[in-house]
Amino acid sequence: MSYTHLTEQERYVISHLHIAEFSLRDIARRLNRHHTTISRELKRQDPLYDETVYWYTWTQPEALKRRHKSRHHRRHNNRRLVNYVNKKLKLDWSPETISGKLKIDYPSNDAMRLSHESIYRWLYLDAQEGGTLYKHLRRRRKKRHKQKQYGTGRRFIPGRVSISERPSVVETRQRFGDWEGDTVEGAKATGCVATHVERKSRYLIASKLDNKKARSLSAESIKAFYLIPKKLRHTLTVDNGKEFSQFKEIENKTGLTVYFADPYSAWQRGTNENTNGLLRQYFPKGTNFKTVSKENLAIAVKKLNHRPRKCLHYRSPHEVLWKDSRGALTT
Repeated sequence: MSYTHLTEQERYVISHLHIAEFSLRDIARRLNRHHTTISRELKRQDPLYDETVYWYTWTQPEALKRRHKSRHHRRHNNRRLVNYVNKKLKLDWSPETISGKLKIDYPSNDAMRLSHESIYRWLYLDAQEGGTLYKHLRRRRKKRHKQKQYGTGRRFIPGRVSISERPSVVETRQRFGDWEGDTVEGAKATGCVATHVERKSRYLIASKLDNKKARSLSAESIKAFYLIPKKLRHTLTVDNGKEFSQFKEIENKTGLTVYFADPYSAWQRGTNENTNGLLRQYFPKGTNFKTVSKENLAIAVKKLNHRPRKCLHYRSPHEVLWKDSRGALTT
């Protein structure tokens, strides 16, 4: 049954008829409303003083204030919902992922619903009160920040093949085996992490590097791709950083065809850029990678690969790559 708020004109009628001592049912009939609606309205707008009566000139503004006031705090009374949200936050799930997964885990329970915006409000309110739940957010911020745009322009590497020559099938994400590569840097001279993300599944493989030299990156990348079946190695799209100058060796050893994005076009490797942002949750800017072990990196990568994603209909990258690609491996 649909519901509509009382209008200013209806409150005008209620105020006059109520003063004239019409019954609730008489008022309701004249407005074509249910008598309980009139009853709730009068109780909700109960005057502060006995000599004051219900009058539309002040009840209407109060009603508008209530309409725009957030009610997400009422969800705090649902301990099952609160416990679910807190548990998933501590697994480093994003508010959007939690909100979407609630609908899947509780398809018929409207009480188990919470928008991602409400979860963010909970987190920011918790942070204001000294809580630490915000530390499970990707950026670990206590309040919203405007996102800045940036580019990744570099000098061209000799022999590079432009992304404009990359097969069109890569853009469609219709097949497995197309990857994007980049590096995640830490504090100066402490090393970095080479990251490679499969475009269709968002599956991540990462390698710890002692330095950002091309030789180190190519050697570790080749080792990482040896764990990936050959039929899942088609293309690799990277930026123009000097660390990819030995791309020919990667091609020869892995069977991948390497393509280079245009300068100042980070969006052409959006999957990798986004995944690097997820990894930053565990290794923020300025991290001393000398103190980060390969085991620490592997744990973070495993968490990301098993975390449900909205773009995957709340399945995890691990599920999508290793279950959905079985058919591709047998052909």
